[in-house]
Amino acid sequence: MTCWGYRKAAGAGLVLFVALASASCGDVVRQGRSPAYLVIDNLMGASGAEPDDFDHTLDSDVVTNIKVTEGENTYFAETFYEDRGELEAHIVLKDPGTPGSPTQPSEANQITINRYHVRFVRADGRNTPGVDVPYEFDGAATATFGPSGARLSFVLVRAQAKREAPLLALRRMGGAQLISTIAEVTFYGQDQAGNAVKATGQIGVNFADWADPE
Repeated sequence: MTCWGYRKAAGAGLVLFVALASASCGDVVRQGRSPAYLVIDNLMGASGAEPDDFDHTLDSDVVTNIKVTEGENTYFAETFYEDRGELEAHIVLKDPGTPGSPTQPSEANQITINRYHVRFVRADGRNTPGVDVPYEFDGAATATFGPSGARLSFVLVRAQAKREAPLLALRRMGGAQLISTIAEVTFYGQDQAGNAVKATGQIGVNFADWADPE
């Protein structure tokens, strides 16, 4: 993925800076009244079939067959798991001070994220929700970030999306057919003085009926 940056001065030093890096990229919004902004260090995902296996690209299993034993009978049941995402981020002050006298963040500069929005897009431009990609959605998740950083766990792919078009059509297709997307995740919150803050990250999500873990 090509990463890029853009800087624009406006008014009394207001700046917008977008910095993207690695397989899952994040942007930093430096506009607004908050003296701090949120830097995304990592944005990862884990399949519901293997919820502890986080990576920078998510291979989302649209249907997971789990072994069920009832008495002497054993069979496989189709299960639709949600996929989790994990955000790692920290805050930085807009005014860093000078090399000899750096500005130190205070507790008032901490940023609390309380909601997020997920939108799926494809590189080929076919982005119609419910036809080419899953529907975008809003979610709630809360964590407070300081200069040393913190983590936030959230739902990246809803279980109900796997029961709807276009993902349901991948059921029982194995890895022969897949839908490759980029999930754009925007996090919203505020600093402790009530100033609004947001930051956006991206992660690749490949949907298919992947082989199930044993």
